[in-house]
Amino acid sequence: MGSRQWRFHGGIHLPENKEQSNGRAVEPLAMPRELVLPLGQHIGAEAEPMVQAGERVLKGQMIAKPKGYVSAPLHAPTSGTVVAVTERPVPHPSQLPATCIVIEPDGEDRWIEHAGVEDWSELPAETLHELIRNAGIVGLGGAGFPTFIKLNQGKPVEMLILNGAECEPFITCDDRLMRERADEVVEGARIMLHALAAPRCLIGIEDNKLDAHQALVEAVAAAGVPDSVEVVSIPTLYPTGGEKQLIKVLTGREVPSQGLPLQVGVVCQNVATAAAVYRAVRHGEPLISRIVTVTGAGVHRPTNLEVPFGAPMGDLVAHCGGYTKQATRLVMGGPMMGLTLPSDELPVIKTANCVLVASHDEMPEPAEALACIRCGRCAEVCPAQLLPQQLYWHTRAKDFDKAQDYSLFDCIECGCCAYVCPSRIPLVQYYRYAKTEIWGQERDKRKADLARQRHEARQARIRRAEEEKAARMAKKQAALADSDNPASVPKADDAKKAAIEAALARAKAKKTAAGIQPKNTDNLTAEQQRQIDEADARRASDSNSQPPTNGS
Repeated sequence: MGSRQWRFHGGIHLPENKEQSNGRAVEPLAMPRELVLPLGQHIGAEAEPMVQAGERVLKGQMIAKPKGYVSAPLHAPTSGTVVAVTERPVPHPSQLPATCIVIEPDGEDRWIEHAGVEDWSELPAETLHELIRNAGIVGLGGAGFPTFIKLNQGKPVEMLILNGAECEPFITCDDRLMRERADEVVEGARIMLHALAAPRCLIGIEDNKLDAHQALVEAVAAAGVPDSVEVVSIPTLYPTGGEKQLIKVLTGREVPSQGLPLQVGVVCQNVATAAAVYRAVRHGEPLISRIVTVTGAGVHRPTNLEVPFGAPMGDLVAHCGGYTKQATRLVMGGPMMGLTLPSDELPVIKTANCVLVASHDEMPEPAEALACIRCGRCAEVCPAQLLPQQLYWHTRAKDFDKAQDYSLFDCIECGCCAYVCPSRIPLVQYYRYAKTEIWGQERDKRKADLARQRHEARQARIRRAEEEKAARMAKKQAALADSDNPASVPKADDAKKAAIEAALARAKAKKTAAGIQPKNTDNLTAEQQRQIDEADARRASDSNSQPPTNGS
């Protein structure tokens, strides 16, 4: 499978500028005086704090738990005291402050009790997923997607691909990792294969990293897994490190528009993520640090550093000899997709793979944009096979529906189009603006839909209450109408009246038989006569009900 290779559309050859930093071994960064740990260092919901100011913590201790499924916990990079849980500036395109846990190291670097699993192959996949999640591991290639979710697909996976391309200029942290810790990368790949129940793994490395390629080949041979893990050298071309582009090069499979690699039977992870999985499972160590490239003409001694999360970026520059006179711009990431930073006091986070201190020649200030001349070069180099010119026109006109019709969200923001544009139009900025506006409109629409649903539910409740009230009133009125109709009222005294009439008849018959003359009732009213008759009837009835005496 790995012997044959394909080519994705477009791409460009860039000055690599990797020799500045990849000639030295990875060095540890001295522990800073303060660590600032943002709660949102990954895609999804930010973590929820588990500590308060004044609390002492140990190295590796979980200090923030995941909030929801798409989330990841946060751990203390060293032992010390939590001095605050507050908002601080963070490296983010919005440049807005975010909630952070601030730790003051105590210098002891004491670990929490932890232990790994020696024979992880006996563990069920679910246990591995939970171990990896609790370790706070996210994609270290830049996206920051929680790793355990990618390993818990619930669908058959044919192949795992490890991304060791590292195609962006200046960045060499993955190169040094593969050279120095190749065994950890290979073992991490095997663990992820087991978690996915996948039969095969391909590790793709650009052919400008010969030492890393050789180190991985030797690690695969030492592990005795040549049938399940294969190291593949691929042509150096930007942006081969893009997920869809790497899958195309290694397998020939096309991930559908706005689709996922799983739809073609593939899961893609970064080599640094694989090494972090190995450390978590085999040694019980959560993700608390990473290798960061510090490079550019603006720093005296470019190199790669092992950096605890939360360290200020200025400490990394200071470790590398400080700034040179050529320093003009500070960037987190590479020159093509990196984020320009306003300050070196911002902390290193999980997705920070490079601190680039660029000179004017390395990253010149953008020239004034000219009119588009419709040359079509942007379409020729687009690795996603889009029409950047059309996207530009529709975005500029704020016709975002039309921009989506031209597959705006398939854009990986690699910057190839802007790099080759002779008019120096900042095309990627337009696309990011369009995406942000569309996301904002969708958020507003969701809010409006929710408000409408709540309003409709309230109106339905009001209607039901009114209908129930009307039904009760109608029932009450019907009952009142029935009570006014004598024919409908039951004769509760009918039996009593019948008994009285029968008693009157018997009393009259008795008087007649005894020869008693009726009283003169000529002057009595009908009501008075009725009362006399009833009294006589009752006396007669009472005398009939008395038990007989001996003399009767």
